[in-house]
Amino acid sequence: MARDLQKLQKQYNSSLASGGRGMMGGPGRGGQRGHGGGRPKNMKKAIGRILHYLGEYKIHVTAVLFCLVFSTVTSLIGSYMLFPIINRIANVETTEEESGALAVKADEAIGAVRDFLYPFISPMFENDRHADIFIYVFTAIIILISVYLIGVIATYLQQRIMLTVSQGALQKIRQELFEKLQKLPVRYFDTHPTGETMSRFTNDVDTIGTMFDTSLLSIIQGVIQLVGTLIFMITTNIYLTLVTIVFIPIFIKGGSVIAAHSRKYFSAQQSALGAVNGYIEETVSGQKVIKVFNHEDECCEEFNLLSDDLKGKQFKAQFFGGIMGPIMGNTGQISYALTVGLGGVLMVTSGFTPGALTVFAQYARQFSFPINNISQQLTTIFSALAGAERVFAVMDESPEVSDLPQACETPIEGNVVFDDVTFGYVPDKIILKNISLYAHKGQKIAFVGSTGAGKTTVTNLLSRFYDIEQGEIYIDGKPIKEYKRDFLRKNIAMVLQDTHLFTGTVRENIRYGRRDATDEEVEAAAKTASAHSFIMRLENGYDTVLEGDGANLSQGQRQLINIARAALSKAPILVLDEATSSVDTRTERHIEHGMDRLMASRTTFVIAHRLSTVRNSNAIMVLEKGEIIERGTHEQLLEKKGRYYELYTGQRELD
Repeated sequence: MARDLQKLQKQYNSSLASGGRGMMGGPGRGGQRGHGGGRPKNMKKAIGRILHYLGEYKIHVTAVLFCLVFSTVTSLIGSYMLFPIINRIANVETTEEESGALAVKADEAIGAVRDFLYPFISPMFENDRHADIFIYVFTAIIILISVYLIGVIATYLQQRIMLTVSQGALQKIRQELFEKLQKLPVRYFDTHPTGETMSRFTNDVDTIGTMFDTSLLSIIQGVIQLVGTLIFMITTNIYLTLVTIVFIPIFIKGGSVIAAHSRKYFSAQQSALGAVNGYIEETVSGQKVIKVFNHEDECCEEFNLLSDDLKGKQFKAQFFGGIMGPIMGNTGQISYALTVGLGGVLMVTSGFTPGALTVFAQYARQFSFPINNISQQLTTIFSALAGAERVFAVMDESPEVSDLPQACETPIEGNVVFDDVTFGYVPDKIILKNISLYAHKGQKIAFVGSTGAGKTTVTNLLSRFYDIEQGEIYIDGKPIKEYKRDFLRKNIAMVLQDTHLFTGTVRENIRYGRRDATDEEVEAAAKTASAHSFIMRLENGYDTVLEGDGANLSQGQRQLINIARAALSKAPILVLDEATSSVDTRTERHIEHGMDRLMASRTTFVIAHRLSTVRNSNAIMVLEKGEIIERGTHEQLLEKKGRYYELYTGQRELD
């Protein structure tokens, strides 16, 4: 039977929190990208850090602001120049006091150009009145085209320069974020889901980019346009301006109410979308299991529950997001109609000119656009600042502890000592208790025990993925903290249970173990790991490109390449953490001799569930609840007939 809707959502909507990309949509015309960003916790600090990245482009930003002001002003001036044009066509004579100084200046500018053109064009007309109107309108059109063309050029430059600024700033943010990830300790990645970290590079950086590219400029342009429009409206007629201003609270209140509902439903939509995406991801990756146990019908039933829920929430989100534009637009039309009606009354009663009414109606029509645009863009700004906070939170994470001033790069031979080591990943939960052991150069030390006994933790401490609280680890008589961390890890090769292959050729993946290795050394390492034969059967041999973490290889083949990578390394210490767990018994026998050659001159630490792989170890440590309860060679432990004997003879199983 299918699970209920709430339980399904709770289980699967984590895909959104861990980096689900979401879908297009949002309040207002055209929608916004759904990021689930919310509001920033410390807006002032987030803005300050954002401005730090823009500060490197001060000249560019200044040029953008100049172009922005210029393009907005040219648009306003172009509209205002209709004032004298309409009056001249309507043959309405006005005084400077009636029309205003700006209209007179515009008329004088057109008249100056007209006087220049008049002698050339007037002979074409028999009627002086017709010639005068034609030349005046022709001149006005040329000037208007020139004004708007200048505005277009300014807008083009503004967008082009701002893209340079935004992409440069985003590149630096991504670069600093990626560089910080390389410096973070393993603890961070163990405690933060991969999807959550990836979402910082995708969702959060995208919202910052949207703010840089459009939202920030839209708000600045909206403010300039709003103030400029208001100034020109006041200049044209103060009384009609007051009528238009009355509608400002209506615009703001209406926009805020619709936006509030829109944000609520878009948040619900994103949660439902995350549940759908998470369920799809799990079912696609688990298709074999679903088919083996005949769960297709139950999966369809559960998916339909999630899909129907998403459909309902999408309907409400898109509805409220879609009505923002029409409602605000029609409210603006009401304001426009009322303004035009009152303007007509003023034309009859107080000599208000047709040109003035035309210009004012133009401004009244576009007056609501900046308010609507600003209210919509503020949501994106808040989401971007919240995303920036999450990006900066990663950047502010504490990096790995710096090397000691006296840290050295003394050549390492491979003598390892654990002296009374106690460790816990969290303070109140101890994983290892008073662990003491030693391994001489070239020895093979094996760890066996149940899951959670602390076997892998031992190797994590050896590589300084974590630092211990109590005790000490020595390599060649020096505490590992006295070695430079990078140098220490160069001297420890690891083959982990979870293999990871990078996009690239087989040769490049093996060479990851030592960048300066020759092709011959790469192939020799592959032969040591018994990987050479299957590599040569691939389509392009060592030059076969691996993608999707080596999806075109079997799990065993992927592990063999991983082993070859370690074989190529010249590190004197080798860690094998369930290295052959994904290799079948036959393949395991093939690589045993190669592994023996690999381990012959290296100090090797082996973690294995297959006890047959540790029989030839110099010492076997049996761990239980973080303590070494038995130690010795294979024969010695069998003679004791303790825990190892029970495990080896099958009287007890590893869990």
